[in-house]
Amino acid sequence: MAHFSWRNRILLASSACMVALAAFTACQTFAAAPAAAPATTTPAQADKPAGHKIVYASHSLMWDVPDILTEEVKAYGIVDHKILGVQRNGFSTTAAMWQSGASQSKKWMQDGKPDDFVTSPMEMPDTGVDNYVAFGLEQNPNMRFFIQNNWAGFNMDGNLAGKMMGRGAKPWDQTTVEDLKTLNTTCENAFNDQIKKINEKYKADPKIGREVAFIIPTSEGNTELRTLVIQGKFAGLDKQSDLFADQIGHPKPPLWAFNSYMHFACIYGKSPVGLPIPAVLKKTNNPKFDEDFNKRLQELAWKTVINHPLSGVKAPEKAAK
Repeated sequence: MAHFSWRNRILLASSACMVALAAFTACQTFAAAPAAAPATTTPAQADKPAGHKIVYASHSLMWDVPDILTEEVKAYGIVDHKILGVQRNGFSTTAAMWQSGASQSKKWMQDGKPDDFVTSPMEMPDTGVDNYVAFGLEQNPNMRFFIQNNWAGFNMDGNLAGKMMGRGAKPWDQTTVEDLKTLNTTCENAFNDQIKKINEKYKADPKIGREVAFIIPTSEGNTELRTLVIQGKFAGLDKQSDLFADQIGHPKPPLWAFNSYMHFACIYGKSPVGLPIPAVLKKTNNPKFDEDFNKRLQELAWKTVINHPLSGVKAPEKAAK
């Protein structure tokens, strides 16, 4: 796979991938015949939320998500999911996206009144996040805002990566489990702090009165996945660099898929477990990326989302016996 700089990747469009969903045929049951065994439940048969209209403002660690998410949503059986636009700013903060978004993200928000806005800051605090939240709520007071807390770009804390540009960082495969415990925690805490402040503000606003901003915990998920890889507990990934296309941290297909599953879980509040293998994995023709591999990515994504206090998603309560 070719390695691209963040600025060069802005020239690349995300690949559109669609997976067709198999149709179910109803069968007539006669009274004299024994009852047929219930069909295995699939995501497409489960309770389905309404589709969402979404605007993205993204740097290159999130560019690939919208198309993969659209594929997953279709496979789940959700209708009326619509991406109103994806503003792509290579190696940019959300504040920079805000400044350049007059004819892109801000216009799409004004014209389309989306249900959700998704962005990927580089470091926090970021005034662009506050600006988009305030602007978006003017367009649609029910809008939600999802903030991807990126994995450790350049293999260093995200609140330093933009300034240090990887100077002094270890190569991916030299990183230890002990390193990972604190690798991106300063950045994660900064994300948490800003999202908490935003939610406190709008919960106290009588016109809004609710939490409006949520974290897509890609950093925590990435840390856990890398830990499992180091420990030899995630078959299909032999080393940490199997996740990254370059030292910047651009994702390879397994990380594209894993990240998109966390987006699916956060935005739609449903487990991705059971979704078919996405095209981004199929196109690699890697036999390791089979149904079991895909399911384990989904399970880890769901576990990460429901365990993050600011994702807005909780595990379903178990029915009382």
